Amino acid sequence: MFHISIFLELTRLKKPIGTMLLFWPCIWGLTLAYDFDNGLSNYFFYSFLFFMGSVLMRSAGCIINDIVDRNIDKKVERTKDRPIASDKISVQLSLIYSFALCVLAFFVLLNFNTLTIWLAIASMPLAFTYPLMKRFTYWPQLFLGIAFNYGLILGWTSINEGISLAPIVLYIGAIFWTLGYDTIYGFQDIEDDEIIGVKSTAIKFKKNPKNFLILCYSFVFISFIITGILLEFKSYFFFSLIMILIHLFYFQIQMFNKTNKSRCLEIFKKNNLFGAIGVITILIGKII
Repeated sequence: MFHISIFLELTRLKKPIGTMLLFWPCIWGLTLAYDFDNGLSNYFFYSFLFFMGSVLMRSAGCIINDIVDRNIDKKVERTKDRPIASDKISVQLSLIYSFALCVLAFFVLLNFNTLTIWLAIASMPLAFTYPLMKRFTYWPQLFLGIAFNYGLILGWTSINEGISLAPIVLYIGAIFWTLGYDTIYGFQDIEDDEIIGVKSTAIKFKKNPKNFLILCYSFVFISFIITGILLEFKSYFFFSLIMILIHLFYFQIQMFNKTNKSRCLEIFKKNNLFGAIGVITILIGKII
């Protein structure tokens, strides 16, 4: 029987931050590629498609993550009440939901050009194997970054049927963005993770996390600079990067406290705003 409350909990639809962190890189890539002299109708249409794709794929990914991690989730205070871990829903029914969401996402994908469709399909194995990485490496956040920001490339190819250096540079920067914010997120569960034996960058860099965050966010900032140079953006773009600098190095690194779990969650959620700031800075480079 379908229970809407369990489905909403299973897919995290009540917690949209994950969807938005998947969505913003898509819009970064789309905005980089789009020719605004042709009007805004196609831009908003593709933005809507990417949003729907983000909702559907993030929801499906959450279900697969909870299936793979169900025995681990039972041992972690923050996740022990998730529907699969707490036996509110069966693995079999959860798989059916995930498959249905993927089918809907595929119908959304069919609205794009052939290159974008094939690139999106090629990313599927990475997206669904990410939950396993915490068992084998201290770098699961790296795999998350590769998968979560892949939409930046798709945003570019949805307009340009080919790849160039600029979106690749920004994609690499976005991976470091995810490395940073998901390391901060990981400090919520670090004690339980160490007891259970799963790995993360939060554990690997627990002694000097701010040094690691400074390194990650420096790469993010540099990637925006290089992207602007490659696309020959005007000086207004480079001045606007001060918004990115302040957000990353003050509102995230300066305010970060590894022992304050509520602060870690608060900083993690601020990355929704950072995603929007990224779009604004690219728009400034494209339009002004």
